[in-house]
Amino acid sequence: MTSMEGSGPPIRTVLLVAGIGLVVAAVAWPFLSKYFGRLPGDVVVRRPGFTFVFPIVTCLLLSLVMTLLFWLFRK
Repeated sequence: MTSMEGSGPPIRTVLLVAGIGLVVAAVAWPFLSKYFGRLPGDVVVRRPGFTFVFPIVTCLLLSLVMTLLFWLFRK
């Protein structure tokens, strides 16, 4: 039998960090929802009875931030 110790963080640590991240996101959502999805460059098409939202700039910004965070925490 091989031991899995030392191969990464214990699952409880991963779940704890994920839970804290979700709580922080939930608390910050009222503030963040004013800006995310409404950045210049986001595509919004409004027609009678139909609204299409494609937040391309918001997605690019979130991707950049997450990439930087993952890069910093990897080291």
